[in-house]
Amino acid sequence: MKTVDVPERLRIALLTERFGQKFGGAESYAVSLFRVLSQRHDVTVFAREFDHDLPVKQHIISIPSWCPSWLRLWLFSRRCAQLTRTGFDITHSHTNAGSANIQLMHVAPVRYRRFVDRTFFQKLLVWLTPVQLAYLWMESQAIKAHPGHLLVTVAPLVKEQLKLAYGEDLPVEVVTPGAELVAPNALIRQRVRTELGWGAQDIGCLLVARNPLRKGLVAVLRAMRLLPNNFRLAVVGAGPEVQAVLDSQFPELRDRVQLVAATTEVSQYYLSADVYVHPTLQDSFGMAPLEAMAHRLPVVLSGTAYCGFAQYVTHEQNAWVLSNPQDPEQIAAGLRKLGLDHIVRERLISQALHLVADFSWDAIAQQYEALYANSLRARKD
Repeated sequence: MKTVDVPERLRIALLTERFGQKFGGAESYAVSLFRVLSQRHDVTVFAREFDHDLPVKQHIISIPSWCPSWLRLWLFSRRCAQLTRTGFDITHSHTNAGSANIQLMHVAPVRYRRFVDRTFFQKLLVWLTPVQLAYLWMESQAIKAHPGHLLVTVAPLVKEQLKLAYGEDLPVEVVTPGAELVAPNALIRQRVRTELGWGAQDIGCLLVARNPLRKGLVAVLRAMRLLPNNFRLAVVGAGPEVQAVLDSQFPELRDRVQLVAATTEVSQYYLSADVYVHPTLQDSFGMAPLEAMAHRLPVVLSGTAYCGFAQYVTHEQNAWVLSNPQDPEQIAAGLRKLGLDHIVRERLISQALHLVADFSWDAIAQQYEALYANSLRARKD
């Protein structure tokens, strides 16, 4: 990607259904990115829900709560298109619909999930399902080429999926999430560990997710059964469904597992833990392991078949990589090694800090500014 200077302060419209770090990884990506970009450009965020502290203008798009998700997405993108037709230099969309200058895709494309490596009857069923057709049509509009349109993904894995779904000639840029190094804080660490009921001899394990059950929590709980009692687990982002699973399937772990509701104050939990665990089965990138590394935590995570971020790490060099994230014995082995073997632990932390330095949010913002400039130039040519 050619880097060019942005010649002026841009008027940027960000389109995202929800804008706030508590909503999940994709939403957190937008907040962190525009925390930097809003310092240099005039940003207006169009969203249905907000939860942030950024100095940006915000425009609430109200959609009736009774609308199904596909209709809600279409109405949102249609309303945004009307409101951003004039008055902006760049429209930057994090929604999988509509038309924008910068179209960011966080997850596997609908067309890939529905048609690649599927049987004839599975594909036929898609064509007979109106809701699936609606999502396919909206996605096709989002990636449709037009002057100044640039398609961006957060990971090489999604780029590969887009090309498998729409053809090798599809131009796609990759701009990963970022992270910033966070200094240790003994006061916060002690306060939060006390709140969690962790003692000085306890090994605090952490999993952060908007939907922990989809990030491998059950496998982690099975691994906890194999570990000594001083291994404790905090799950940040846990809702009633997680409590139900804990109570019904793992009642013997209730004293060792602390469930924390979704919060914007996630950093304090990273600062207080000893090991981060992320046995996801499907993450286009996986921001949480990178954020954990930025907080100087050793990380256990799924391999490249399951987690896009795993493409950037090396087993036992800067992370502990799981070949099978559903195997509780593998997870337990990783947690035990990083929790008790201080030599391995410190080596992984040291090497991970070098990796984090390559993912600063300021560097990510500069990549987007280069894309903005290229988009503007393409529309002027």
